[in-house]
Amino acid sequence: MTDLILAIAHHLAVFTLVAIFAAEFALLRPGIEARRLAQLGSLDRAYGAMAMLVIVVGIVRVIFGSAGWEYYVGNWVFWAKMIAFLGVGLASIQPTVAILRWRKAATADAGFSPPPAEISASRRFLYLQAALLVFIPSFAAAMARGYGV
Repeated sequence: MTDLILAIAHHLAVFTLVAIFAAEFALLRPGIEARRLAQLGSLDRAYGAMAMLVIVVGIVRVIFGSAGWEYYVGNWVFWAKMIAFLGVGLASIQPTVAILRWRKAATADAGFSPPPAEISASRRFLYLQAALLVFIPSFAAAMARGYGV
């Protein structure tokens, strides 16, 4: 029963993470105004918090799940999945820093709107995250079928 509960928690956290990412992707557009920047900042914080929850639940699942930690440590597909997740995390740094900077500027000037070039640069990192996100469930499906050992 523990394994089932951990699997459900992990999947719900991952799906929530992807939903928040999709909302952030949709909101980050040229011409975004101060009010939407505040929403974008809230989404970005939620994205970070959910990523941490995915990590914590994933670690608990590795340690206490029915497959046993040995299965994961020796599985190259698991490590590929971890590298993809790390890549997503690293690609999220630039947009997060930009959003923080924009929110600060919007606080000082209610009419502030980020320059289109900066939005375009941040969106490129969101595209990179989206591309890397595709690998995570692909690797998870492969692991669930015994690949990588």
